[in-house]
Amino acid sequence: MEKPLIVRSPEAELLDADPSATVTLLADTATATANRSRFAAGANGAPPHFHTKATELFFVVSGSLDVLLDQEVRTLAEGDFLLVPPGVHHAFGATSGKDADVLFVFTPGIGRFDYYRLLDRVQRGQADPAEIGASQDRFDNHYVDSPTWTRHRVG
Repeated sequence: MEKPLIVRSPEAELLDADPSATVTLLADTATATANRSRFAAGANGAPPHFHTKATELFFVVSGSLDVLLDQEVRTLAEGDFLLVPPGVHHAFGATSGKDADVLFVFTPGIGRFDYYRLLDRVQRGQADPAEIGASQDRFDNHYVDSPTWTRHRVG
C-alpha cells in the first residue's frame, strides 16, 4: 500500500530548458504521475500521441489550452477538466495569444519523470532527439501524425 505523498512547492523539481514552457515534477508513484506545466502564449506542449495504458487528466489552472482529441481540436479554459482514456490520440499547446497553466495527472504512474528529464536534456542539447522516439514503449508515449493538429497549429 502506498503512503500519502506531500510535495512542497519549493522542493519540487523544475525543468526549464524550454524558454516557452516549464514543467514542475510533482509525483511519480505506481498509482499516479503528476506535473504542473506552464506555457507561454501559443507555445506548443506535446505533439500528437496516445497512451496504451495510462489515462491522462488535464486541469487548466489558468489561461487557455488547445487540445487535439482524435480528429477534433477543442479549447479548454480556466477551471476546465479533461480526461483522456488510453488509445485516444491527443496533443496540446497554449492557445494563440494566451498563456496556460495546467495540472497533468497520469494513472497509473509509470516512472514518467525520466521522460520529462529526457525532454529537458534534448532542449539543452545534452541528449539526442532520437532518444525520445526510442523511449515510446518505456514511457507509454506513442507518437502519431495528425494533419488536423498541424493545420490548427500552423494555420
